Amino acid sequence: MIEKLEYFIALASERHFGRAAERLGITQPTLSAGLRHLEEQLGVTLVNRGSRFQGVTAEGERVLAWARRIVGDVRSMRDEIASGRAQLSGTLRIAVIPTALAVVSRLTTPFHDKHPDVAYDIQSMTSADIAQGVEDFEVDIGLTYIEDERVRRLDTRFLYAERYCLVTTEGNAFSERAEVSWAEVASIPLCLLSSSMQNRRILDRHLTAEGRQVRTVLESNSMVALITHVRTGRFATIMPLRTAEILRFGAPIVMVPIAGGVSYRIGLVTARRAPRPALIEAFWNEVAAVGLS
Repeated sequence: MIEKLEYFIALASERHFGRAAERLGITQPTLSAGLRHLEEQLGVTLVNRGSRFQGVTAEGERVLAWARRIVGDVRSMRDEIASGRAQLSGTLRIAVIPTALAVVSRLTTPFHDKHPDVAYDIQSMTSADIAQGVEDFEVDIGLTYIEDERVRRLDTRFLYAERYCLVTTEGNAFSERAEVSWAEVASIPLCLLSSSMQNRRILDRHLTAEGRQVRTVLESNSMVALITHVRTGRFATIMPLRTAEILRFGAPIVMVPIAGGVSYRIGLVTARRAPRPALIEAFWNEVAAVGLS
């Protein structure tokens, strides 16, 4: 039944029979037959079918919640049994907001030194997708804003405060200033993260305060795309100080702190369950000693 539950989870995630089959590495007829078998075993209709996928039924939604937990627990059981035979092993699935990607290596590198048999699957996601992915057991650990209301049902661990700076190049507006205000930053053309990102919504609240208008000349969901445009000498952006320090790579980039003491708490999130899988528990506890705050 575990295999059929995995079929159902993949279909609910992809919302398309062909893409779900491709993700699972099986044929579409095998997927359809497996779902019909699962429905027969459970005695309910899980999926509304027509010429294409038409959504999960109400009964299917309840089964889906159980399926994600069951499949997650089976995966954790396998990892824990394997780790009991030797040192920790398996793959740790980590989802990270774009502004925190630059600091992930400071967490994974010391952990890898201690547990060399552990592999990592690191994905860049929005804060909303991270919260949902952790709840659905599709993500083991998230690195995101821990004051976001969407993580209230999850376990959280504070790591550091995200503070902002104007990132520009020598000779551009405000590049020789020791500090700059939000109003001043709002007065120049900017490259910013996409509006779907939590970081962008945070910045917009400060940039557009008091009715200010902001001119955004470029949007991207990639911090690398932003920094490469700044390198041309024609653009500026706003980044967390830690990210800017890592991404500038010795280029003639200037970082000017933005006044006002604005900061947001970044930390780890994981599903609230006991006991935690051994691999997740070890990472959760050992990164506390890294000291990013």
